[in-house]
Amino acid sequence: MNSNHVGSLYPDSFGSIAVGTSNPPIPMGNTGNAIATIATIGTSYIVRRITASNANGSIAAANVTIFTSNDGNLANAVSNATVLSNITGTTKYQDLALTANTATTIYSGSLFVCVNTGAAANNTVDITVYGDVVTL
Repeated sequence: MNSNHVGSLYPDSFGSIAVGTSNPPIPMGNTGNAIATIATIGTSYIVRRITASNANGSIAAANVTIFTSNDGNLANAVSNATVLSNITGTTKYQDLALTANTATTIYSGSLFVCVNTGAAANNTVDITVYGDVVTL
């Protein structure tokens, strides 16, 4: 394998890749801390963007926050609480606002989705975290 070809490089050689995604899609009808876990790649990573997309219906009333812990402690927030008002159908997406500390923090481990305010019980959404892998 030639080390000078892009196909032989690992994710830590690139910037702004998907470092984690929700699987299966997150149900927006449930509320509480750690409704879903976002498994991430690498042992450490930098968060650059969090995107909610691929909803199966309107989740415009839903309010979500992403944390590094499953207890809802605001000191561990990666994103601000964000109302997903742009996601009114299946072809819409919305980026979540990141906290001020997110820009200067290197994270490790999974992230947790807190649904502060729910939407329709049967509606779901995918949440993808984009960033830079620091170490694999």
